[in-house]
Formats: sequence, C-alpha cells, structure tokens
Amino acid sequence: MVFSSSVFLCFFLPACLLFYYISPAGFKNTVLLLFSLLFYWWNKPEYVFLILFSITLNYFGGVLIDNLTRSVSRKIAFISVLIINILLLVIFKYTDFIITNINQISGSSFPLPNIILPIGISFFTFQGISYICDIYMGKCTCCKNPLDAALYISLFPQLVAGPIVKYNEISSQLKKRYVTLHVFSEGIMRFIAGLAKKVLIANVLGETADNIFNQIESGIDPITAWLGIICYTLQIYFDFSGYSDMAIGLGKLFGFSFPENFNYPYISKSITEFWRRWHISLSTWFRDYIYIPLGGSRSGNRSLNLLIVFFITGLWHGASWNFILWGGMYGILLVLEKPFISRNIYKKIPSFFKWAVTIIIVMTGWVLFRAPDLKSAISYMSAMYNIHSIPAAETHFSYVYYLNKRLIFTLLAAVIASTPFLTRKFNYLKRKYACIRAVQIIPAFILFMICIICIANSAYNPFIYFQF
Repeated sequence: MVFSSSVFLCFFLPACLLFYYISPAGFKNTVLLLFSLLFYWWNKPEYVFLILFSITLNYFGGVLIDNLTRSVSRKIAFISVLIINILLLVIFKYTDFIITNINQISGSSFPLPNIILPIGISFFTFQGISYICDIYMGKCTCCKNPLDAALYISLFPQLVAGPIVKYNEISSQLKKRYVTLHVFSEGIMRFIAGLAKKVLIANVLGETADNIFNQIESGIDPITAWLGIICYTLQIYFDFSGYSDMAIGLGKLFGFSFPENFNYPYISKSITEFWRRWHISLSTWFRDYIYIPLGGSRSGNRSLNLLIVFFITGLWHGASWNFILWGGMYGILLVLEKPFISRNIYKKIPSFFKWAVTIIIVMTGWVLFRAPDLKSAISYMSAMYNIHSIPAAETHFSYVYYLNKRLIFTLLAAVIASTPFLTRKFNYLKRKYACIRAVQIIPAFILFMICIICIANSAYNPFIYFQF
C-alpha cells in the first residue's frame, strides 16, 4: 500500500483519522500503533514479525543500556544490540548479494535463498540504531512506555521511506501533542502537494524513463539517452520528495512534526551543497552516527572518513555494485572538492557554470541508480556521451517518439517546481493577500481530485524508494 494508492486514500487514511479522533486521549497512540502495524502487514504480512522483533530488541536494549551503571556493561549491551540490528539488515538485505559474489570469486555454487526485501527495513532499522546510540551517548533517556517505543519505530507515515526521525526529536510529541485547525489544514495541503508531485509529475516522467532505459540493449542515440536520464533525474526527486511531503503532511494530521527531507537539491552549485539538500535526514544520520564518531573533519583522516561514509551510503541504498560505485563516486568527488571549494579561484567561477557541472555529475550518477546492472549503466553512459551509441535514424525509438505535448508540459512544470520559484511566489501572495489562506483549499481540492482520477485511470504507480 503506497500513499498514492486508492486503497490508502479512500479506505485506510479515512478510517485511521476517524478512529484516531474519536478515541480518548489515552488511546490515540494505541490506535496509531495498530494502524501502523496494519499498514505494514498490508504490504508484507509475513514480515510483521520482523518489525515486532526490531521494536522488542530496541525497546529492551534501550532500557538495559539506560539502567546499567558500569561503563563496561553499558558498552557490551550497546554493542550487542547494535550488532543484532546490523545483522538484521545484512541477513534480509545483503545475503543474496554476498553469496552471489562469493560464488563468482571462488567458483562455488552456493544456492541463493532469494530473500524478498522487507519494505522499509533500512529506515526502521536506522531509527532503532539512532535510538540506542542516543541513549548510550546520553542524548536521551530510554522510553519507559513500550507502546510509545513501538509507535516511534513503526509510525506509518514515515515507516517505509522516512524521513528518518531521531527519538529525541519526537519523544515529547509521543507523550503529548495538539492538533489545531491550522496545523491540520497545513497537513492536508502538504499531503496534497506531495501527492501531486508523485502522481502528476513523477509517474508521467517515470514511464518515459522506463521506456528509454528498457532500450539499452537495442541501443539508443545520445539525445534519447539524455532525455531518459533527465526524466529519471526529475522522477526520483518528485517521487521521493513527494513521498516525504506526504509523510510530513500525514504527521501534522496526527500532531507530529517531522524534519524536512529535501531543500531543492537541483539548484546546488557543488556536490557538497547537493548532499546538504538531498535526503537531509539520511545525510544527517550518517554525519551524526558514522562520520563524527570516526573523527569527522577534526581528527583522523577526513578523506578516509568521507570515503567510508559514502561507501556505506551506497551500500545502504541497495545490494548491488551499482550502488556501491554510486556512493564511492560521491565520496571521491567530495574528497576532491573539499579543499578546492573554499579557494578564491572557485568563488570566482560563474554560478551558472558551477550549477551546470554539478547537475551533469548528479545526472550521470543517477544512471548507476537506475540501470539494472553495471554493464547496462556503462552502456547507457556511453550513449549519453556518444562514446558508443547508435545514430537516431538506426534506433527503434528516438527522442522524437517520446516527446509528446504531455511530456513536454510535465518536464517544464517539473523544472520550475524543482526550484524555489513557486514557493517564494506563493508565500509572497499569502503575506500580501490574507484571503489566499482561506481560498487555497479550492485549488487544493481540485488538484486532489485530478490526482484521484489519474490514479484510477493508470496502472503505473511505482515508488522508487520502496526497494530500499
């Protein structure tokens, strides 16, 4: 069940809101917990035990770490719980990848268990790890109420794709929160905005990107290759940022305030800036729990620390050499960029040129993200840069085949919406004309109905980050 599905919009969410708001204050968390577990069960019934195990492990692990007084005992308890969390992720996400590589290197033929990836395991495991880390480092105390701890890990708005929320960010909200009419309406608006991003932009661009990437083996010309990666570049942003907007909006409906996850990453003028704007909650998580403990930029080898962090970043995204190379690429680029970015010669480079170089690097990196394997990624990049491509006249489908009015309009809308332009204009109008706040519900309702119609009439409704 994805947020942009008719089941979620027409049945699950209305039922959850109804039961939540008719329940007494003391039972609201219980209602949310039950609906969150139902949400996870709906996606993969056989893996409900997995999230229940994660909840149990981190709740009792947190209590144990918090109550032990001897530093050695606390450290042993912390490392034990941490290892079990990591093993949980490794077993379900990387077993097939590890066995495949062992077979290729050694020539053995160990059978693959073909484990189906549990939805959201990377996200709720990272939340569990951050919880016990914060307790061990003294940033927070353990959650005494097991239901609150269970809700923190399984809360459905951000369960399967984030934002990754630290316990100390919402611990007070788990105990007491208020939903005003203003906050509720903000939540609705934010959810609709995210839904529109996903349904009206990401899905449209995703179809074209899929069709072009499916032509890798038959060959594509450079223009078509660039069209495909431009579509995918915008698709993954609007798909994931749209989901984050929906998650943040849903959180507001229940009184939670989740951290922002995107800040217009495609306007970045450096790779460093891109990672400050893209998937902010994940970048912050890696900074706080891996980069800084390794020594960060103040002690140890800063370059090595960056390479380790981005190797893990790539591996976190998927059990594939494509993702590892993608993470390694960014690690190397950041190591090379760090000493250069503060120099006067860099500051004198025109902003447009810095942006152009950055976005080309980002788009090239997305090929590794989208291509099914490394061989396909290399073939696609070769076509993009005209190293080994097929002339347009000889391909089955050139860019002209894909460039219809709907795609052109969606591309233009996506490019504009990926910048702060519309947000700034809308905020300006709200400040200048007080009535804008009152009447904005009308276009929002129309937008919502358009999304519902599109969902009902289309079978294409993937969500990229479900695979992570």
